[in-house]
Amino acid sequence: MILNIAAYHFVPIDDVAALAATLRSACQSHELRGTILVAGEGINMFLAGAPDQVRGFLDWLRQDARFAAVTAKESWSQHVPFARLKIKQKREIVPFAGRPAGVGENRAPDVQAKTLARWIENGHDDAGKPLLLLDTRNREEIRYGTFANALTLPIDNFNDLPEAVEAIREQLQDATVVSFCTGGIRCEKAAPWMNQIGLDNVLQLEGGILKYFEEVGGFGYQGGCFVFDERVALDPELKPLRDEPVAAPPRQP
Repeated sequence: MILNIAAYHFVPIDDVAALAATLRSACQSHELRGTILVAGEGINMFLAGAPDQVRGFLDWLRQDARFAAVTAKESWSQHVPFARLKIKQKREIVPFAGRPAGVGENRAPDVQAKTLARWIENGHDDAGKPLLLLDTRNREEIRYGTFANALTLPIDNFNDLPEAVEAIREQLQDATVVSFCTGGIRCEKAAPWMNQIGLDNVLQLEGGILKYFEEVGGFGYQGGCFVFDERVALDPELKPLRDEPVAAPPRQP
């Protein structure tokens, strides 16, 4: 079986080019395929390989104090769902018109998967306030599935989220709003931004849909979760919608 991981970490990176080169070398030595984005704000990774090699890479990465707290969402497949290894240098690891992620005191409050499942069952949070689930993903992703009764946005690009949120602002004001996305990274920017514009009732689902599937399963969720590789989407048991071998390109001499 192939172990697939999705992980991100927001931390200042001063040596983007050097780190990208080091990550490439480490991935190659662990025979991993996938994509890593490196920017001044942190790293975002989607990788796959043999379980011992993937975990060995994570152990190596966490030896760097900047990434000691990196956590990964895991899923499994029969085949590696990436054709090659890509290490890319970017301005942002999740583009949001330069808006920063919330870190430290600026991070939006989060809600854990099991807590959200309880709120979904009750229809309100622990204080009795109505629950509203806000999907921060785009229309293509939402086609594969989302939480039942979630509020979705008519966007094709994450940068379009602010305008879409402003258009429904009144709908968000009288509820406990839990924002969510695939693995949590977009909410690390969207939720703090909403807090900053006065929507201080917005939380973020810790670890996103993938962590929810891992800890809860499909309770309250309809369909699957789109992922950014050849598997297309995962069901609530974290099984691929499509699991076919992807040919690796020949190595350059």
